[in-house]
Amino acid sequence: MAIKTIDPNSISQPELHNILLTAVAPRPICFASTVDKEGKVNLSPFSFFNVFSSNPPILIFSPARSGRDNSLKHTHENVVEVPEVTINIVNHAMVEQMSLASTAYAKGVNEFEKAGFTQSPSEKIRPPRVAEAPVALECTVQEVIELAQTPGAGNLVIAKVVNVHLNEDYLTDGQLDTTKLDLVGRMGGSHYVHANGEALFEIPKPIRTLGIGVDALPEGIRNSSVLTGNNLGRLGNMEALPTADLINSIVKEIDLPATKIEIHQLAKSILDDGDTIKAMSLLLYAETLNHRNE
Repeated sequence: MAIKTIDPNSISQPELHNILLTAVAPRPICFASTVDKEGKVNLSPFSFFNVFSSNPPILIFSPARSGRDNSLKHTHENVVEVPEVTINIVNHAMVEQMSLASTAYAKGVNEFEKAGFTQSPSEKIRPPRVAEAPVALECTVQEVIELAQTPGAGNLVIAKVVNVHLNEDYLTDGQLDTTKLDLVGRMGGSHYVHANGEALFEIPKPIRTLGIGVDALPEGIRNSSVLTGNNLGRLGNMEALPTADLINSIVKEIDLPATKIEIHQLAKSILDDGDTIKAMSLLLYAETLNHRNE
């Protein structure tokens, strides 16, 4: 496996920018509404963004300096003048309009109007929210940290959530529904990711359990030529290996192939379908076979 190693100081800022934004993805999108000291509204998206705390509720985004002329974003200037921001969450139904709002319009131009969004008043802060957004978060700006004064330098806007608006169309039993939200994420270049359909998958969270770990799996399973790293991770997330009685009961119900590698292939298919216990049982049974035709 060949590895290309690059010293960040040996390439240009645009080259490094492209590597970082393509590699560190997908990124959630902060669709930020701000106002200047005269009350003029600005709306712009930023993908240097995430949630960093729930108590206190803190979001951070970074309107970076222009890589071309080192100028500051209007959003940055606005949150310094008026330390408030409404962060609107972007879903697929509004992604094209959101992209249009990223156009470098002159200061004072209202991107709500340019992009065709409905400007809805916030309740606790001055910047309005995007009525079409599935979620809108009113925030006060706690601090702005300028990382440097060079082209491409980020400016961390630390924002505390003071009010939350949820469009009830995106709720199920009172909770936000991931499939209904239909969110998008930013990739490198002009690419986005649509977080829905086959792009969504679930992994059991190990927070409330203590997985046995990949190192606890028998060597023949760990070194399988069939199982992937993801397969091993799923198996290692089990709290305990199946008992001999359970293994025997499962094996009796299945017309097993003759060789160990074929059993591994069958187990992988079962594991990919989500039945971890059955897959592990077959793999452990295969370990009891003679190492023939492997």
